[in-house]
Order: sequence, then structure tokens, then C-alpha cells
Amino acid sequence: MEEVIIVNPEDRAIGRMEKMAAHEQGILHRAFSVFLFNDQSQMLLQQRAHSKYHSPSLWTNACCSHPKPGEDTDAAARRRLFEELNIACNVDHMYHFVYKADVGNGLIEHELDHVFSGVYNELPEFNTDEVEAVKFVSLDWLNEDVDENPDAYTAWFRITFEEAMNRYNAVLR
Repeated sequence: MEEVIIVNPEDRAIGRMEKMAAHEQGILHRAFSVFLFNDQSQMLLQQRAHSKYHSPSLWTNACCSHPKPGEDTDAAARRRLFEELNIACNVDHMYHFVYKADVGNGLIEHELDHVFSGVYNELPEFNTDEVEAVKFVSLDWLNEDVDENPDAYTAWFRITFEEAMNRYNAVLR
């Protein structure tokens, strides 16, 4: 049974809960999202596997998941990058945000999402149980595509990708 860390809006852990129950009840829990960019300022996108329990086949940032109870969020981000994409790289915390979104199948994502970024330049050999496809795309193309095809992207990605791009661009200046 996989558990998530239940948090208050200030990100203080207040308990733990079975992951599916938290998503069925829409309980606020800790999560993370990792955005990876290459040296050409392109973002790595992941298409979620068709078999995922929510948001199957949708495009999203490189990696998203939940830290395990007792696990540091940055360590969890690195762990899941390796589990999903076979990528070992440094990631830096950029910011966090809270969102609540219906993700279908009677499930609600209500997460305090810590956003990390890193640099990676190769297309990874991914775990096919987790990922359907990967690709690097330019930020200009991505911005237009999310506007034109929002239903092709996960809810959390649509909510935060502009902020992630802005933070990434600020680092480049």
C-alpha cells in the first residue's frame, strides 16, 4: 500500500494516507514536479503511460510523484527521475504551489506541489510501465501547443508550466 504525506497549506506534515484514498477524497498532500531543460533551452516532456490510473496518455513535465512518508522531497524527486526515466542528475527546488483539479475517474489531485528543475541533454531510456514517450520541445512551441491543445496536457502541467518557464528564463539572464 503506497502512502502519501498529508499536509496543511503551510506544508507541515499532519498525517499520512493511502494514495488512492487521498485522491478519491481530494485531501491535500505533498507532491513534486521536475522540469528538465537541455542546453538548447528545450523542455523534456513525458507522455504518461496508457496504463496510468489517472491522466493516462497525457503530456507533462519530465517527472511527477509523491515523496514517501519520511523521505525528503528533493531525494524523492531524484528517485522518481531514475525510476521513470533512468536519469540521474541534480535538481534544484524552484518554488511550490497548491492546486486542486479533477483528473477523471472520480479522482481529485489536491497537492502542495514542489517544483524542481535540472539540466539534462539526452533522450532517456524510460520505464515503459510509467512512460509512453518522451521528447524535447522548444518553449515557444510548447507555449503555443498548450494554448491550442490544453486537453493533451495534465492538469498540474497546465497550471504551472508558465511559472516554471519564467523561473527557468530568469536563471538564464
